[in-house]
Amino acid sequence: MHPMIPAAIRRLALASTVALIAAGCAHQTEAPGPEAAAPTCPPPPACPACPVCPAPTPDKPPAPAAAPLQRADWSALPNWQLDDPAAAWPALRTSCSKLVRQTAWKNACTAAESLGRAPSGADARRYFETHFVPWRLVNPDGSMQGLITGYYEPLIRGSRTRGGRNTWPVHGVPRDMLTIELGDVYPELKHLRLRGRVEGNKVLPYFTREELEQRGAQLPAPILFWADDPIDLFFLQVQGSGRIQLPDGSMARVGYADQNGHPYQSIGRWLVAKGELSLDKASMDGIKRWAQDNPHRLAEMLNANPSYVFFRELPSSNDGPIGAQGVPLTEGRSIAVDPRYVPLGAPVFLSTTYPLSDRPLNRLMMAQDTGGAIKGVVRGDFFWGFGPEAGREAGRMRQQGSMWVLLPRGMTPPALQ
Repeated sequence: MHPMIPAAIRRLALASTVALIAAGCAHQTEAPGPEAAAPTCPPPPACPACPVCPAPTPDKPPAPAAAPLQRADWSALPNWQLDDPAAAWPALRTSCSKLVRQTAWKNACTAAESLGRAPSGADARRYFETHFVPWRLVNPDGSMQGLITGYYEPLIRGSRTRGGRNTWPVHGVPRDMLTIELGDVYPELKHLRLRGRVEGNKVLPYFTREELEQRGAQLPAPILFWADDPIDLFFLQVQGSGRIQLPDGSMARVGYADQNGHPYQSIGRWLVAKGELSLDKASMDGIKRWAQDNPHRLAEMLNANPSYVFFRELPSSNDGPIGAQGVPLTEGRSIAVDPRYVPLGAPVFLSTTYPLSDRPLNRLMMAQDTGGAIKGVVRGDFFWGFGPEAGREAGRMRQQGSMWVLLPRGMTPPALQ
């Protein structure tokens, strides 16, 4: 290009040349030869339809708990006509010695007093059917059966002074243990109480069994007696009352005074869970044999139950032990219940079976006691009486059963109020 050609013309010529070259290249790309043709891709498969998710269903609300007491007819009580209600009359009279002061019970107890000490079976049956209404006990899930166990008044050996084999303390209530009645603040918790101790400016739970044993002589609690066997003492605590045979052959009696506030845990279940005993061997006798064979693990087993019972000495007598109602228990006619559902002192018809059998056990009893392990609507503890034979029956009893509480006509069950 001549150097004298104006710059504008030179730029125009250059742009034209570039455009022609580009056009030529574009033409060659758009018209390839047959041998360079690209293969035709097949159309992609159609996407499968997305599944239709079902609409979420709302969770069903939990079924409301069944009413713990449901009115029933006398005909619903198994073999009511075969039991002898007069056999429960002494226990009824002891219950009425307390209940007669309550308005709801006054008429029924006054009528019982008018029949004397020993009415006929027919008169006793007529009395109950006239003055009471049966209410069936029902669990929250609607089931009508529950666990029926047994207890008794044991006899252990001991002394008022420590010495020889008598080295295991039977404690009274510690002076530093607080009892906090929750019902004083929250009426709906009237059956609940806490046990604690003060440390600094805090109230802490009271000591467990293991902690109490570790404190030893530092525990500010009176020692009522010294027992000669730790397992016998443990079962005395489980039963809640008993008699102590002293070295001179005389008898002393102790009853439940208080408890350390920790829940009862079964050492029989602990032994089963540890693989030490099978379930059918986890009876009182089986536990005692295991303890004799494993003395080095005695403390470990006992401490599996953090609950600890404190006692008070009672006057010696031939009556039964004093139950939670404050009256002597009657062999074979007193039962421990959960007072949240069954008023103390009320008649209870029990339908269950004898220990380790299917032989029916249907009888009228009196709700005169409670227990740390007796929790729930259909839950009872059958009092077998005093001594080794009663202990054998109680130790074997773990049956299913049904219960009806008999309440005076016109009385609304407290559990339904």
